[in-house]
Amino acid sequence: MRIHGKVVVIAVCLGVFLLLYFLGGNAADDPLLKEVVEEEEEDSSNSSPSPSKLRRDVAVAKFAKKKPSGGVGVRESEPLKRRKEGKAINRGASVNAKSKPRVNVGRPVRRRRAEEVMHLAVVACGNRLDETLTMVKSALLFSLKRIAFHIFAEDPLAPQFEEKLNQWPHSVSAKFQYTIYPITFSVGNADEWKKLFKPCAAQRLFLPVILKDVDSLLYVDTDVLFLRPMDDIWSLLKSFNSTQLAAMAPEHEVPKIGWYSRFARHPFYGVTGVNSGVMLMNLTRIRSTMFRNSMIPSGLSWEDLLHPLYQKYKNHITWGDQDLLNIIFHYNPECLFIFPCQWNYRPDHCMYGSNCKGAEEEGVSILHGNRGVYHDDKQPAFKVVYDAIREFPFEDNMFQSLFYPIQTKFLDTVNTLCGRIPQVFLKQIEKTMKKLFEDKVVRHVKPHKN
Repeated sequence: MRIHGKVVVIAVCLGVFLLLYFLGGNAADDPLLKEVVEEEEEDSSNSSPSPSKLRRDVAVAKFAKKKPSGGVGVRESEPLKRRKEGKAINRGASVNAKSKPRVNVGRPVRRRRAEEVMHLAVVACGNRLDETLTMVKSALLFSLKRIAFHIFAEDPLAPQFEEKLNQWPHSVSAKFQYTIYPITFSVGNADEWKKLFKPCAAQRLFLPVILKDVDSLLYVDTDVLFLRPMDDIWSLLKSFNSTQLAAMAPEHEVPKIGWYSRFARHPFYGVTGVNSGVMLMNLTRIRSTMFRNSMIPSGLSWEDLLHPLYQKYKNHITWGDQDLLNIIFHYNPECLFIFPCQWNYRPDHCMYGSNCKGAEEEGVSILHGNRGVYHDDKQPAFKVVYDAIREFPFEDNMFQSLFYPIQTKFLDTVNTLCGRIPQVFLKQIEKTMKKLFEDKVVRHVKPHKN
């Protein structure tokens, strides 16, 4: 009996062993597992896998070939893998993985669009550090898209810019990037270019040559303040026709009191000329255009035109690089887009009486404090706006710490020509702040459920 019992036990164990062996062999051919492996192989044939994906594919292949100790282990691991990949699809594309074919498992369904960046250039020399930083600050306070600043500065100013910009809070620095360039001129005498009109102002003429990787750009003088998002003037690039490659505002609205129409000794654009303190440019078009001129009938590229043009007219120009731009667009008027005066509002628009209809209707969009009005008391209305933006603490309430101080201090300027029209200065900035408040606060408040 003992021997008979031992034989029975051995036979049973051998049967169980054979049963497990055949079950394990069949599990390797499980159709669900084969489907996962085939999908991974198809993925690898249609796209270049990342290193992490390669490692995952190898692991799956080895797992499929390995003889497991039982079918249960295989069937638990396979759904777990698919659940994890299903979550990745939901996070990246906001769709249900079950509604998609299996072939898409683990693939990104939609790629995020590259964030559009606006490019802004400024040239700073001498004592223009604080003025430039205030301009940059005004652009960041109101703009929506990210901004790339291209700051051209004299060597002593470069580390000061870097120090100041790096001190701004993270909530602000996350909205921009900046590059600081030395003052350079690619053609002619650098010292001569540097002294043209104001220190370093001629640098703007060479932006298409230096910034070869930038397609479009907004140039502004250091004494410019944004009173609405830069996004709005940036959108004017879409209004260019097929020949237009730059945009500026008229130098004056009234020809009989305009400077160019009365005193210029050289050709200029249109009836009153243009002001280059705010200049929107399609640099790609500028670099690829041959410009007509009074020297060579066949035309010249932008870079080849600058130096001979200066040599011809240097004894006849007063406003330096701006005069050269007027001469260029006098001979190439089809290349210029004219935007209205509220995009480059200067003391000339109010000190002789209000003559910018666009600003009267919509308010000032970009304030240009030329003539040094931010730093003296000749036009206190301009100085009020400049001081308020310069002193405004980042992350404070804009209405309380910016708009209301401007509104209050404007009461002291009503006896001046420009101060008599406060709505021109306040209308757009109030509208901008209300819109920012609605975008950042009101729209994020969840509706009340009854």
